Amino acid sequence: MLLCMLHWHLTPVLATSQGMSEFDFLSGIDDVPPTPILIAPQPVLREVAREVRPEDMAFIRDQLPGMFSAMYKAPGIGLAAPQVGLGMRFALVDVAEEDAPREPMLLINPEIVTDSEQMAAREEGCLSLPNQYAEVVRPESIRVRYRNLAGETIERDASGLLATCIQHEMDHLDGILFVDHLSTLKRNMIMRRLAKEQKLGRR
Repeated sequence: MLLCMLHWHLTPVLATSQGMSEFDFLSGIDDVPPTPILIAPQPVLREVAREVRPEDMAFIRDQLPGMFSAMYKAPGIGLAAPQVGLGMRFALVDVAEEDAPREPMLLINPEIVTDSEQMAAREEGCLSLPNQYAEVVRPESIRVRYRNLAGETIERDASGLLATCIQHEMDHLDGILFVDHLSTLKRNMIMRRLAKEQKLGRR
């Protein structure tokens, strides 16, 4: 474990651009079969994911095309590893406008360094709770630290939709769904509605 920690110990880089040549494979992503997305209440969605280790990187690289394909085809703006049955701490995010160039992010072992006192309410949905939406209150802006595919430690500031999406995906890594931020009544209503819709969809 100590060797893994030393391997990951790199000088933080402040992110100033979303250019990510490491995602060159996205040029053909529309032809990649999407990885199946798990629907609540699958148990893995409630588990705390483990830290990604250096020896996991080759496996993660292999998973990325199918995961990005699943996120874009859903369509969605974020997808965490537990949503495809992988109990590891990494997530994908892309909040670019539908007709704009893609701006993919891969956050490995993300952590929030600081968050704002100012809160913001935004309607959220989730690919693991299809067609369910509710207003969730979260910090308006954050600074997040994470590792990229090259193993570099990145720090970047995020606000608005990007901050919300990152926080939402990081919740998944701790077994938390967006409905957990709601009252018990609202959460139960959404989960019952989801179960009913899923049951009808299987007929």
